[in-house]
Amino acid sequence: MSGQPNTRLSDLFGLAGWSKGELARLVNRQAAAMGHPQLSTDTSRVRRWIDMGEIPRDPVPRVLAALFTERLGRVVTIEDLGLVRHGRTGKRPGGSVEHPDDVPWAPERTAAVLTEFTGMDLMLNRRGLVGAGAALAAGSALSSAMYDWLHTDPTLTADAPRLDDPLHADPAGFDRYEAAPIGSQEIEELERSVEVFRAWDAARGGGLQRKAVVGQLNEVGGMLAYRHPDHLQRRLWGVAANLAVLAGWMSHDVGLEPTAQKYFVIAAHAAREGGDRPRAGEALSRAARQMVHLGRPDDALDLMKLAQSGSGDEVLPRTKAMLYTIEAWAQASMGKGQAMRRTLGQAEDLFVSDRGDVPPPSWMQTFKEADLYGMQALAYRTLAEHEPSAAVHAQHYAEKALALRNDGRERSKIFDHLSMASACFIADDPEQADRYARLALMSMGANSSRRTWDRLGQMYRLTAEYSSYPKINELREEIRLALPKTKGRGSSTQA
Repeated sequence: MSGQPNTRLSDLFGLAGWSKGELARLVNRQAAAMGHPQLSTDTSRVRRWIDMGEIPRDPVPRVLAALFTERLGRVVTIEDLGLVRHGRTGKRPGGSVEHPDDVPWAPERTAAVLTEFTGMDLMLNRRGLVGAGAALAAGSALSSAMYDWLHTDPTLTADAPRLDDPLHADPAGFDRYEAAPIGSQEIEELERSVEVFRAWDAARGGGLQRKAVVGQLNEVGGMLAYRHPDHLQRRLWGVAANLAVLAGWMSHDVGLEPTAQKYFVIAAHAAREGGDRPRAGEALSRAARQMVHLGRPDDALDLMKLAQSGSGDEVLPRTKAMLYTIEAWAQASMGKGQAMRRTLGQAEDLFVSDRGDVPPPSWMQTFKEADLYGMQALAYRTLAEHEPSAAVHAQHYAEKALALRNDGRERSKIFDHLSMASACFIADDPEQADRYARLALMSMGANSSRRTWDRLGQMYRLTAEYSSYPKINELREEIRLALPKTKGRGSSTQA
């Protein structure tokens, strides 16, 4: 017992709207349902948890996490409740901005955090809850919390001190995979499954396979609770990192933004545990892309500084080029045209300097020439909101990207069509804009990506100036009818 209020638990308790007596009764009922009928909690004990910082014994933290997850409709972990026995509890020394959500957590906690979070996410799926009601951590807060950790040598190296065997971790999550050794063949199968999920996501969007990816990641988290030989453990951490990035990207794709950010952070931890700093940097760059999409480019730049500096010396030129394109997009969002052009120039130089003599990692094999052009088109299209003359450059790069889009990655093609359509509207070419907008619209019905609809909404704003044109007025009506009727979506089509 710390003697200090558990401010994390207190804040969430206030959001949930229970009385202390209600929470005590719910804990007893949920514990019995989870196979612990002997557990008995009363109002005074709940008061000690909240007001005195007392941390209850297992399984109470897991029971509380399940109750708050269901009540609030988003993933709530033991860390979120301030109920982790190792390290900080609910007290906020110096304010939670310094270390949001206990980032970074201790190495031996990564598998447990991963398994707990995915278990809660799967529970939200089963209950049909929304899972999007939390706030995103600021990019600067994440960067300051993770900087020192990311720049130190990875824990999982041959001469690193061994933890208990199997790996000691607090019990966490639900439907936990029983820790047992696996071999290289099983890991190869897991690696192949990542490629299948990745291809499906690129073709159809993140909505249809997100639950399957989260479930697979939950299984891998359980496998990591057993300490394998180092070479196998590193590969297993790599699988976990790749699945966590996919789970994050798919969550972002369907609008579950706080959930997505948590998966990106988990991915960075998993990659770092496996000794793959470039992968950790790329995972953080996903969080930066998310921030730009949500209109927070300053947070994106904070995250990109960490992603680039934390990627280490082994990062390949093409990977560096990809990181620079994200930074350029953030700069374009802020109207920093000169900085954006300079950054895109660096990206181009790095891309062409990659001789291909070193095979790229699996997670970089989808960043090809078309993707470089697509990101350049997006950056210039974004800048054109501040500098209309940039629209012609956006058209140029979008055309080059579309000429190379023949690999089945339909979502990327939709984005290129929307970049081209937006650039055409800004360049006062409504005829061409109408053509490309309709090409995008034709493909979007078969795609589960909310991000494509968000980007369509941004393009829709540009149609207002041409609403007196019969074809554009017809296009506007088609877009209004096609947009998914979800809460908050209508605001994106107001003009």
